[in-house]
Amino acid sequence: MKTQTDMRIGVFDSGYGGLTILAKIRQQLPEYDYIYLGDNARTPYGTRSFDVIYEYTLQAVRYLQAQGCRLIILACNTASAKALRTIQQHDIDPETLRVLGVIRPTVESLSTEVMQGSKQSLHVGIVATPGTVSSESYVIELKKQNPALVITQQACPMWVPMIEAGEHTSAGADYFVDKYINEILAKDPQIDTLILGCTHYPLLLPKIRKALQGRSIRVIEQGDIVAKALQKYLQRHSEIERELSRNSSCTFLTTESEDKFQDSASIFLKEPICAKHVELAN
Repeated sequence: MKTQTDMRIGVFDSGYGGLTILAKIRQQLPEYDYIYLGDNARTPYGTRSFDVIYEYTLQAVRYLQAQGCRLIILACNTASAKALRTIQQHDIDPETLRVLGVIRPTVESLSTEVMQGSKQSLHVGIVATPGTVSSESYVIELKKQNPALVITQQACPMWVPMIEAGEHTSAGADYFVDKYINEILAKDPQIDTLILGCTHYPLLLPKIRKALQGRSIRVIEQGDIVAKALQKYLQRHSEIERELSRNSSCTFLTTESEDKFQDSASIFLKEPICAKHVELAN
Protein backbone atom coordinates (compact mmCIF):
# COMPACT_ATOMS: atom_id res chain seq x y z
CA MET A 1 0.00 0.00 0.00
CA LYS A 2 1.42 3.37 -1.05
CA THR A 3 1.71 5.99 1.65
CA GLN A 4 0.57 9.55 1.25
CA THR A 5 4.12 10.66 0.48
CA ASP A 6 4.36 8.13 -2.40
CA MET A 7 1.57 9.70 -4.47
CA ARG A 8 2.70 10.51 -8.01
CA ILE A 9 1.30 11.90 -11.24
CA GLY A 10 0.81 9.32 -13.96
CA VAL A 11 1.07 10.17 -17.65
CA PHE A 12 -0.22 7.60 -20.13
CA ASP A 13 -0.06 7.28 -23.89
CA SER A 14 -0.53 4.42 -26.30
CA GLY A 15 2.92 5.21 -27.69
CA TYR A 16 5.54 7.93 -27.53
CA GLY A 17 3.60 11.10 -28.32
CA GLY A 18 2.64 11.62 -24.69
CA LEU A 19 6.29 12.31 -24.01
CA THR A 20 5.77 15.73 -25.62
CA ILE A 21 3.10 16.40 -22.99
CA LEU A 22 5.23 15.01 -20.17
CA ALA A 23 8.15 17.22 -21.13
CA LYS A 24 6.02 20.38 -20.96
CA ILE A 25 4.41 19.31 -17.68
CA ARG A 26 7.81 18.70 -16.08
CA GLN A 27 9.02 22.08 -17.30
CA GLN A 28 6.00 23.75 -15.71
CA LEU A 29 5.82 21.57 -12.57
CA PRO A 30 9.30 20.11 -12.01
CA GLU A 31 8.94 19.44 -8.30
CA TYR A 32 6.51 16.52 -8.49
CA ASP A 33 7.16 12.83 -9.10
CA TYR A 34 5.91 11.28 -12.33
CA ILE A 35 5.39 7.88 -13.94
CA TYR A 36 5.15 7.68 -17.72
CA LEU A 37 3.53 4.56 -19.12
CA GLY A 38 3.60 3.85 -22.85
CA ASP A 39 1.59 0.93 -24.19
CA ASN A 40 4.05 0.72 -27.05
CA ALA A 41 3.53 -3.00 -27.67
CA ARG A 42 -0.09 -2.35 -28.69
CA THR A 43 0.24 1.00 -30.43
CA PRO A 44 -1.30 2.58 -32.43
CA TYR A 45 -4.68 3.02 -30.77
CA GLY A 46 -5.97 5.36 -33.47
CA THR A 47 -7.30 2.64 -35.76
CA ARG A 48 -8.79 0.39 -33.04
CA SER A 49 -12.43 0.08 -31.96
CA PHE A 50 -13.98 1.90 -29.02
CA ASP A 51 -14.16 -1.27 -26.93
CA VAL A 52 -10.49 -2.15 -27.44
CA ILE A 53 -9.29 1.39 -26.72
CA TYR A 54 -11.42 1.55 -23.58
CA GLU A 55 -10.15 -1.84 -22.36
CA TYR A 56 -6.48 -1.00 -22.99
CA THR A 57 -6.77 2.45 -21.42
CA LEU A 58 -8.52 1.11 -18.33
CA GLN A 59 -5.77 -1.49 -17.88
CA ALA A 60 -3.20 1.30 -17.96
CA VAL A 61 -5.15 3.44 -15.50
CA ARG A 62 -5.46 0.57 -13.04
CA TYR A 63 -1.77 -0.23 -13.37
CA LEU A 64 -0.73 3.36 -12.70
CA GLN A 65 -3.07 3.59 -9.73
CA ALA A 66 -1.46 0.45 -8.28
CA GLN A 67 1.91 2.17 -8.68
CA GLY A 68 0.81 5.03 -6.47
CA CYS A 69 -0.64 7.56 -8.88
CA ARG A 70 -3.20 9.91 -7.36
CA LEU A 71 -3.74 11.78 -10.62
CA ILE A 72 -3.44 10.40 -14.16
CA ILE A 73 -3.22 12.37 -17.40
CA LEU A 74 -4.32 10.54 -20.55
CA ALA A 75 -1.72 12.21 -22.78
CA CYS A 76 -3.30 10.55 -25.78
CA ASN A 77 -6.04 12.14 -27.85
CA THR A 78 -7.48 8.79 -28.90
CA ALA A 79 -7.75 7.53 -25.31
CA SER A 80 -9.12 10.90 -24.20
CA ALA A 81 -11.71 10.79 -26.98
CA LYS A 82 -12.86 7.20 -26.65
CA ALA A 83 -12.20 6.07 -23.07
CA LEU A 84 -11.90 9.00 -20.66
CA ARG A 85 -15.57 9.76 -20.04
CA THR A 86 -16.53 6.11 -19.47
CA ILE A 87 -13.63 5.59 -17.08
CA GLN A 88 -14.48 8.75 -15.15
CA GLN A 89 -18.15 7.79 -14.86
CA HIS A 90 -17.94 4.06 -14.19
CA ASP A 91 -14.49 2.81 -13.24
CA ILE A 92 -12.84 5.06 -10.68
CA ASP A 93 -13.59 6.57 -7.30
CA PRO A 94 -12.81 10.31 -7.54
CA GLU A 95 -12.02 10.32 -3.83
CA THR A 96 -8.94 8.19 -4.50
CA LEU A 97 -8.10 8.85 -8.16
CA ARG A 98 -8.61 11.55 -10.77
CA VAL A 99 -8.16 10.91 -14.49
CA LEU A 100 -7.88 13.83 -16.90
CA GLY A 101 -7.50 14.11 -20.67
CA VAL A 102 -5.99 16.47 -23.22
CA ILE A 103 -8.96 17.41 -25.40
CA ARG A 104 -10.94 19.59 -23.00
CA PRO A 105 -7.97 21.79 -21.96
CA THR A 106 -7.17 22.35 -25.64
CA VAL A 107 -10.75 23.33 -26.47
CA GLU A 108 -11.11 25.55 -23.40
CA SER A 109 -7.87 27.37 -24.18
CA LEU A 110 -9.04 28.15 -27.71
CA SER A 111 -12.50 29.18 -26.51
CA THR A 112 -11.04 31.53 -23.89
CA GLU A 113 -9.01 33.34 -26.53
CA VAL A 114 -12.05 33.73 -28.77
CA MET A 115 -14.28 34.99 -25.96
CA GLN A 116 -11.63 37.50 -24.88
CA GLY A 117 -11.43 38.78 -28.42
CA SER A 118 -7.71 38.12 -28.77
CA LYS A 119 -8.26 35.75 -31.69
CA GLN A 120 -11.00 35.41 -34.28
CA SER A 121 -11.19 31.65 -34.73
CA LEU A 122 -14.36 30.83 -36.60
CA HIS A 123 -13.01 28.19 -38.99
CA VAL A 124 -11.16 25.53 -37.03
CA GLY A 125 -9.32 22.60 -38.56
CA ILE A 126 -8.38 19.45 -36.66
CA VAL A 127 -5.73 17.00 -37.81
CA ALA A 128 -5.75 13.79 -35.78
CA THR A 129 -5.71 10.00 -35.85
CA PRO A 130 -8.64 8.16 -37.44
CA GLY A 131 -9.87 7.15 -33.96
CA THR A 132 -9.96 10.71 -32.67
CA VAL A 133 -11.63 11.97 -35.84
CA SER A 134 -14.32 9.26 -35.80
CA SER A 135 -15.13 9.97 -32.14
CA GLU A 136 -15.96 13.61 -33.03
CA SER A 137 -14.84 14.56 -29.51
CA TYR A 138 -13.26 17.80 -30.68
CA VAL A 139 -16.32 18.71 -32.71
CA ILE A 140 -18.64 18.06 -29.76
CA GLU A 141 -16.52 19.99 -27.25
CA LEU A 142 -15.87 22.91 -29.59
CA LYS A 143 -19.56 23.24 -30.47
CA LYS A 144 -20.42 23.33 -26.76
CA GLN A 145 -18.16 26.34 -26.38
CA ASN A 146 -19.18 28.11 -29.59
CA PRO A 147 -21.96 26.73 -31.83
CA ALA A 148 -21.01 29.19 -34.57
CA LEU A 149 -17.67 27.54 -35.27
CA VAL A 150 -17.10 25.88 -38.61
CA ILE A 151 -15.11 22.73 -37.81
CA THR A 152 -13.29 20.56 -40.32
CA GLN A 153 -11.50 17.32 -39.46
CA GLN A 154 -8.78 15.41 -41.28
CA ALA A 155 -7.55 11.94 -40.37
CA CYS A 156 -3.80 11.52 -40.86
CA PRO A 157 -3.18 7.78 -40.55
CA MET A 158 0.42 7.92 -41.81
CA TRP A 159 1.78 10.56 -39.46
CA VAL A 160 2.16 8.52 -36.27
CA PRO A 161 3.86 5.49 -37.91
CA MET A 162 6.14 7.88 -39.77
CA ILE A 163 7.17 9.66 -36.57
CA GLU A 164 7.69 6.49 -34.57
CA ALA A 165 9.86 5.11 -37.39
CA GLY A 166 12.06 8.20 -37.05
CA GLU A 167 11.19 9.36 -40.58
CA HIS A 168 9.51 12.63 -39.62
CA THR A 169 12.55 14.74 -40.56
CA SER A 170 13.11 13.01 -43.88
CA ALA A 171 12.33 14.52 -47.27
CA GLY A 172 9.85 11.70 -47.84
CA ALA A 173 7.75 12.90 -44.91
CA ASP A 174 6.97 16.10 -46.82
CA TYR A 175 4.67 14.16 -49.14
CA PHE A 176 2.38 12.91 -46.36
CA VAL A 177 2.37 16.24 -44.51
CA ASP A 178 1.48 18.13 -47.70
CA LYS A 179 -1.12 15.48 -48.60
CA TYR A 180 -3.19 15.83 -45.41
CA ILE A 181 -2.77 19.60 -45.11
CA ASN A 182 -3.92 20.07 -48.70
CA GLU A 183 -6.88 17.76 -48.11
CA ILE A 184 -8.14 19.64 -45.05
CA LEU A 185 -7.68 23.03 -46.75
CA ALA A 186 -9.57 21.76 -49.77
CA LYS A 187 -12.49 20.98 -47.47
CA ASP A 188 -12.41 24.49 -45.97
CA PRO A 189 -10.04 27.09 -47.47
CA GLN A 190 -11.08 29.56 -44.73
CA ILE A 191 -9.50 27.65 -41.83
CA ASP A 192 -7.75 30.15 -39.56
CA THR A 193 -6.82 27.82 -36.69
CA LEU A 194 -5.39 24.32 -36.93
CA ILE A 195 -5.42 22.04 -33.88
CA LEU A 196 -2.80 19.31 -33.76
CA GLY A 197 -5.08 16.66 -32.27
CA CYS A 198 -2.38 14.09 -31.59
CA THR A 199 0.52 14.38 -29.17
CA HIS A 200 2.94 13.03 -31.79
CA TYR A 201 2.30 15.84 -34.22
CA PRO A 202 4.50 18.58 -32.67
CA LEU A 203 7.47 16.69 -34.12
CA LEU A 204 6.07 17.49 -37.57
CA LEU A 205 5.55 21.16 -36.76
CA PRO A 206 8.34 22.49 -39.02
CA LYS A 207 6.92 20.60 -42.00
CA ILE A 208 3.35 21.57 -41.10
CA ARG A 209 4.31 25.25 -40.97
CA LYS A 210 6.08 24.86 -44.32
CA ALA A 211 2.94 23.31 -45.83
CA LEU A 212 0.92 26.26 -44.50
CA GLN A 213 3.38 28.87 -45.74
CA GLY A 214 1.70 31.94 -47.13
CA ARG A 215 -1.50 31.35 -45.16
CA SER A 216 -2.52 33.12 -41.97
CA ILE A 217 -3.27 30.00 -39.96
CA ARG A 218 -2.47 29.62 -36.28
CA VAL A 219 -1.29 26.15 -35.23
CA ILE A 220 -2.21 24.91 -31.76
CA GLU A 221 -0.13 22.21 -30.08
CA GLN A 222 -1.14 20.78 -26.73
CA GLY A 223 1.94 20.54 -24.51
CA ASP A 224 1.96 24.00 -22.94
CA ILE A 225 -1.84 24.07 -22.79
CA VAL A 226 -2.08 20.80 -20.86
CA ALA A 227 0.76 21.77 -18.52
CA LYS A 228 -0.88 25.08 -17.64
CA ALA A 229 -4.26 23.40 -17.23
CA LEU A 230 -2.72 20.87 -14.82
CA GLN A 231 -1.13 23.65 -12.79
CA LYS A 232 -4.49 25.41 -12.47
CA TYR A 233 -6.21 22.11 -11.63
CA LEU A 234 -3.82 21.50 -8.73
CA GLN A 235 -4.36 25.05 -7.50
CA ARG A 236 -8.10 24.43 -7.45
CA HIS A 237 -7.76 21.00 -5.83
CA SER A 238 -5.36 21.58 -2.96
CA GLU A 239 -6.50 18.35 -1.29
CA ILE A 240 -4.92 16.42 -4.19
CA GLU A 241 -1.90 18.67 -4.53
CA ARG A 242 -0.98 18.16 -0.87
CA GLU A 243 -0.81 14.39 -1.35
CA LEU A 244 1.67 14.49 -4.21
CA SER A 245 5.30 13.63 -3.48
CA ARG A 246 8.01 16.07 -4.47
CA ASN A 247 11.34 14.53 -5.41
CA SER A 248 11.51 15.77 -9.01
CA SER A 249 11.68 12.17 -10.24
CA CYS A 250 10.31 10.44 -13.31
CA THR A 251 9.94 6.71 -13.93
CA PHE A 252 9.47 5.41 -17.48
CA LEU A 253 7.49 2.23 -18.11
CA THR A 254 6.73 0.50 -21.39
CA THR A 255 4.94 -2.61 -22.59
CA GLU A 256 7.58 -2.84 -25.35
CA SER A 257 11.24 -3.79 -24.82
CA GLU A 258 13.25 -1.36 -22.71
CA ASP A 259 15.92 -0.86 -25.38
CA LYS A 260 13.46 -0.06 -28.13
CA PHE A 261 11.56 2.37 -25.91
CA GLN A 262 14.74 4.13 -24.79
CA ASP A 263 15.94 4.55 -28.38
CA SER A 264 12.60 5.86 -29.64
CA ALA A 265 11.95 8.07 -26.60
CA SER A 266 15.13 9.97 -27.34
CA ILE A 267 13.43 11.26 -30.52
CA PHE A 268 10.85 13.01 -28.32
CA LEU A 269 12.82 13.97 -25.21
CA LYS A 270 16.29 14.73 -26.63
CA GLU A 271 17.88 13.08 -23.58
CA PRO A 272 18.80 9.55 -22.51
CA ILE A 273 16.38 7.74 -20.20
CA CYS A 274 16.15 4.40 -18.42
CA ALA A 275 12.91 2.46 -18.92
CA LYS A 276 11.40 -0.67 -17.42
CA HIS A 277 9.26 -3.26 -19.20
CA VAL A 278 5.85 -4.01 -17.66
CA GLU A 279 2.89 -6.22 -18.58
CA LEU A 280 -0.66 -4.89 -18.50
CA ALA A 281 -3.47 -7.24 -17.46
CA ASN A 282 -5.48 -8.80 -20.25
